[in-house]
Amino acid sequence: MASTHRSARRGLTGRRVLLTLVAAGGVALAPLPALAAPEQPTTSQEAAALVAARGHDLEVVTEQFNDAREALTTKQAEAEQARQQVQAAEAAVATARDQVRQVARSAYTGDQLSTLQAMLSSTSADEMLDRVGTLGTIADHNNEVLGAAQDATEQADAAEAAATKATTDAQTLVDQVAAQQADLDSQIAEYKAQYDRLSAEEKARAEAAAAAAARAAAADAAARASQAASRADRTQSGSASSSSAGSSSAGSSSTGSSSSSTAPAAPAAAAPAAAPAAAGGAAATAVSTALAQQGDPYVWAAAGPSSFDCSGLVQYAYAAAGISLPHSSSAQARMGTAVTRAQLQPGDLIAFYSPVSHIGIYIGNGQMVHAPTSGDVVKVASIDVMGSITAMRRLG
Repeated sequence: MASTHRSARRGLTGRRVLLTLVAAGGVALAPLPALAAPEQPTTSQEAAALVAARGHDLEVVTEQFNDAREALTTKQAEAEQARQQVQAAEAAVATARDQVRQVARSAYTGDQLSTLQAMLSSTSADEMLDRVGTLGTIADHNNEVLGAAQDATEQADAAEAAATKATTDAQTLVDQVAAQQADLDSQIAEYKAQYDRLSAEEKARAEAAAAAAARAAAADAAARASQAASRADRTQSGSASSSSAGSSSAGSSSTGSSSSSTAPAAPAAAAPAAAPAAAGGAAATAVSTALAQQGDPYVWAAAGPSSFDCSGLVQYAYAAAGISLPHSSSAQARMGTAVTRAQLQPGDLIAFYSPVSHIGIYIGNGQMVHAPTSGDVVKVASIDVMGSITAMRRLG
């Protein structure tokens, strides 16, 4: 019976720990960013700016989605553990009840012995007190065993309820973020369509203005030619010829001068891109894997093999090197050890924004490979292209 009592107590303690963890382990993510109301751009430049702004919003929300999805996975595991605890607790209660009945039946004579029976069947006062005391001890022990088992069941039930609620909350958050992503995708598509429309309208207006200017210039030239012809008719033919020859000579000189002064300069040769510095081990595998994905499109919440978001690319590249990472830029930015900019080596992670919502892999010479944003593709870029760096981490 003592071992049963200790087992019941150990189970109770374990379930209290689980309940505490579940209760404290609610979904705690950064608040979702408030999405701006759709705007109506009037120029292609404004439309392009809105596409870029909504693209960044989408990246922020995408990383929130990744965080929420990671949290949901954790909560689902906790809920499953809690369900198993409930089953174990219910089995412990049934076992405790059976053992209590066995103890009661086997007391003294093998049959149930009540306090009255102990008093009536005792041959002396000492025997009666001894029997009654023994029955009291047995009753106390039985009550303790049953109470501990029942308490464990209640604790397990509460843990299961808390875990189920946390899972539901995590799923709700995933759904909310997914809805925001769909809204941003729709806005980005609309702004891109408006950009195309406005660009076409602006091009048409520019062409129409150019055509009108050409017509006006032609009309002005015709008027000037007519006026010149009239003046020529009123002058002497000799003077007109001399004047015409002089004008022709001057025009040739002017044309030559103009041609010489407006000749375009030869285009400067583009500087060759610096080759990435060498990396080794898992970092080398991650860098080469990420670089091999150049040109693959950015797709929110994607982690390969043919499309990626920023943290999905990092996760995919390091998975090829045998290192498992969460699909979350903020979580990735907390892994490994911190390094300074001067200490950067190929394979190090570079995170941006606060809270972190973008991440890339350093490849050397001030460059990184990353999946930039919606509508873009995996590419190599300067580590300063995204703005201020908020974390630099080395894995392994």
